[in-house]
Amino acid sequence: MAVKERVLVAGFATRHVAQSAYRAGYEVCAVDHFCDQDLRGYTKDCCTFDELAELYDRVIEMARRHSIDMLVVTSGAEAIGTTIPLCGTPPAKVERYLDKMEIQRFFEGLGVPVPPLAAEGAYPAMLKPRRGSGGWRNAVVRSDEERRNWEEIFPDTPYITQQLVDGMPASVSCIADGTRALAVATNEQLLRGTNASAHGFAGSITPAGHPFAARMASIAEAIVGASGCVGSVGVDFMLGSDAWAIEINPRFQATLDTVEMATGRSVFQLHVDACRGRLPERLPEQKCVAVRRILFAERDCVIRADLASLAPAVADIPWPGTEVEEGQAIVSVYGWGSSREEALRMLDTHITTVRRYMEHG
Repeated sequence: MAVKERVLVAGFATRHVAQSAYRAGYEVCAVDHFCDQDLRGYTKDCCTFDELAELYDRVIEMARRHSIDMLVVTSGAEAIGTTIPLCGTPPAKVERYLDKMEIQRFFEGLGVPVPPLAAEGAYPAMLKPRRGSGGWRNAVVRSDEERRNWEEIFPDTPYITQQLVDGMPASVSCIADGTRALAVATNEQLLRGTNASAHGFAGSITPAGHPFAARMASIAEAIVGASGCVGSVGVDFMLGSDAWAIEINPRFQATLDTVEMATGRSVFQLHVDACRGRLPERLPEQKCVAVRRILFAERDCVIRADLASLAPAVADIPWPGTEVEEGQAIVSVYGWGSSREEALRMLDTHITTVRRYMEHG
């Protein structure tokens, strides 16, 4: 495969984007918090960082070591500004969509269904930090006491509270050229469901099997088209009594793996083309149902097993000897099939295999 441009992917977790870029024929460098085994396999060079405050310096360091043709950012790096040519939405435009209050105002201005802000003292309500991704700090609060408890856990954290809407967490993966947007796939989002991180992202199923999936895709195209964002852009929803728009993500989404598995298309190449003003004439058709589930540590542990031999059933593969704290992600596990049920059965089989490997590692 002929090598195309050299891309630097930067953010908290980059494996999914680096993998997509590598498979599309690009030479990839990465700045990533983890630098797992499989990321090393997709990159010419990879370096880590501990705190997000270090990210900019690591990006500059990588650009000094290699001639970089384009910078692509993931979560945590959306607003980074460098002289490296950016393939994505500019930081000045991104900044609005990193603030959930601004997202609320944007959605209300468009007239799309969005959970209204909750009145003071009205419960239950969904409490969300104004900045941050992944949903792990979101919480349903049912009293002033629960709200104060959250404030003590996350002091000095600005937040919004919305009226609670029930339904299925979902999302739409779009590509956009700045004025137009196309829905590439709809996704069901899997949440952790327990403990303080109950609303944290834990995986996805593509496509979303819900009666409102088509309506959700149409609303997402309107939102992303009006946002001015370019490239890969996601919109989160809650599918209940309506398709409630929750959030817009002006970057690659964590659903990338299942979108590519289900459609057979390179989202990275669609992203690059869209940033250069080219949208496809036809959308990718569904080839299968794909599911990803992130496994989290139930207690502090050391991963002694080498899970690399289980690929492609797994990704985000830790190095043997990696120390993992309780609640942290260990590995991503996949399933696929002609139906949702078949994909979930394969996922369960793969999870059983992964756990057996870890127990005997």
